[in-house]
Amino acid sequence: MRPRAILFDWDNTLADGWAAIEEGLNAAFRAFGMPEWDRAMVLANTRRSLRDAFPETFGPDWPRARDIFYATVRARHLEVLSPMPGAEAVLAAARAVCPLAVVSNKQGPLLRAEVAHLSWQGMFCAVIGAGDAAADKPDPAPLRLALAACGVSDPAEAWYVGDTALDMQAARAAGMRAVLVGDAAHDGGVARAAPDLHFNSASALAAHLATLDISGPLSDLPARSG
Repeated sequence: MRPRAILFDWDNTLADGWAAIEEGLNAAFRAFGMPEWDRAMVLANTRRSLRDAFPETFGPDWPRARDIFYATVRARHLEVLSPMPGAEAVLAAARAVCPLAVVSNKQGPLLRAEVAHLSWQGMFCAVIGAGDAAADKPDPAPLRLALAACGVSDPAEAWYVGDTALDMQAARAAGMRAVLVGDAAHDGGVARAAPDLHFNSASALAAHLATLDISGPLSDLPARSG
C-alpha cells in the first residue's frame, strides 16, 4: 500500500558521516583512558542517542566526554559527509509518493546542519534529532513529532526506514511500518531486525517506490517544500 508519509533514519540510511563519529568517540575514549574503536566497532555499537548511551559508558563524568565528542564532530562532520549509495534516488522516488521527514539519534543541530550541507532541507517536512523530543529513539516520541509535521494522524499509514534493529523497534513502538534497507550485518542481520518490509539496497527501495500508485489525490496532505 502507498504510505501517507515516509520517515527516514539518517546515518547509514541516507548519509555517511561515520568518519566524524568515529573520531569523536575515540577522542572521548582517549581522554578517559579507554580502548579506541575501529569502524566496525563504531557501526556495531552506535545505536542510541548520546544522552542515553554516554552515562553508561563514561559514568558520572559523562558530560566531559560529551563535550569532547561534540567538539571533535563539529570540526569534521561536514567535511567528511556524503550521501549513502542510492540515497538521492530513494528521496526522488519517495517525494513523488508522499511527504518525507528525518528522525535520527544524532543531535538535532548537527543533523540539520548535515541535511542543509547536502542541500536536502527542502525535501523534508521535519528533521528531528536527538534532544528535539522528550525522549530519543527507540522511544516513539520523535517519530510522532515527525508524523504530525507530515500531517499524518494514523501511524499505521506511515513507514519508518532505517538500517538497524533499533530503527525497527522505534517504528513498531510508534505503530508504523518498519522498513529495513540493507542486510543489517552490523546489527545482527535481518532476522534480528525483524522488519515488516525489507529491501536489500536503497536502489531496491527506490524501484519499489516507483511502482506505487501515485494517481490518487494528495489535497489532504501538506505540501512538500522545495
